Amino acid sequence: MEHALINTIIASVVTAFIFGMIARKFNMPAIFGYLLAGIAIGPNTPGFVANVYLAQQLAEISIILLMFGVGLHFSVRDLINVRKIAMPGAIVQMLSATVVGTYTAIMLGYDFLQGIIFGFSLSVASTIVLLRALEERGTLSSEGGKIAIGWLIVEDIIMVIALVILPVALEIIKSGEQLNVNIVFSTITIVLIKVSLFFALMFIIGRRFLPWLLRSIAKMDSSELNTLGALAIALGFASLAYIVFGASLALGAFLTGMVLGESEIGSKSANNLIPMRDAFSVLFFVSVGMLFEPHTLLLQPMAILATLLIIIVAKGFSAIIITRICKQPHDVGYTIAIGLAQIGEFSFILGGIALNSGLLPQELYNLIIAGAMLSIVINPLLFRIYDYVSGQKAIK
Repeated sequence: MEHALINTIIASVVTAFIFGMIARKFNMPAIFGYLLAGIAIGPNTPGFVANVYLAQQLAEISIILLMFGVGLHFSVRDLINVRKIAMPGAIVQMLSATVVGTYTAIMLGYDFLQGIIFGFSLSVASTIVLLRALEERGTLSSEGGKIAIGWLIVEDIIMVIALVILPVALEIIKSGEQLNVNIVFSTITIVLIKVSLFFALMFIIGRRFLPWLLRSIAKMDSSELNTLGALAIALGFASLAYIVFGASLALGAFLTGMVLGESEIGSKSANNLIPMRDAFSVLFFVSVGMLFEPHTLLLQPMAILATLLIIIVAKGFSAIIITRICKQPHDVGYTIAIGLAQIGEFSFILGGIALNSGLLPQELYNLIIAGAMLSIVINPLLFRIYDYVSGQKAIK
């Protein structure tokens, strides 16, 4: 179609801006508005319909920049400081959400594999939503905030590993080979070896080469080149990971962000990409909204409620139990439980891969999107309720 790309970008940006402004006007996260914008210009609602295929292609760049940003926020030192609670907590929470989600999907009539993918998609929280919630409350540097971020980092690492293994499993299934332990083990081992080589390349060579490259660019005293250099590094190394080492673009971007985040010059240069990352992340959420079928709200209200309860109650309850066992204060436990009681970008990425591969039906993907939208809206309300209740108690 003539001007299809331009029309898609314009429609996505303009509607996202309008719906994002409306969402913030009603004290709701802007992400909710971006998802609504996608629904508004998607094929499942009347009026203008943007090109879904082109939007998904743009979303690929968004995923690279989102994962690059996740890598920048990754801090090995911070994770080590909270490892005794963050590691077991994240694992237990993800397991509980996956188990409950799998059981729920099976009760709804889906098979075991679809249930696992559905449950696993509900088990990981959104980095963007958590960071913004903690920043707005001024608790980013608090004990609860640090543990919540470390907890989320562990979840992100587990999800990154899953994103590496899932395409391998899909190739085995599509090849028609008989599934057995030897084939699965050998195939995954080869992929993990390739990924390990890329990991070694980044941490042995990349952590020296990239800061040197960025310092060389900085000497040219050009803000445009600084931004372009950081973008070229993020996209270039993500492509290198995919083409040469067989890793995902997301993993390549994540490791690149990790390496740059370790050096002062790298972190400062990468921060130049924040406006561009935010702009492309908007396109990602809009593209997700385009795939949502609004009639799901009418056809599956109980299934949506069950999905929301898994995200908020099951995940929150497991977080509170873990923090109690680890003898953390009540405010730390509730900060973690509420902060992680939502889902976002990783859920969309995993669910999208499974949907495009035929492993996940559209109906379950709709539940993931609906659960994300509702949990993102409810999350700040839960924090306000907790602040009000804890404040009342403090007064008494």
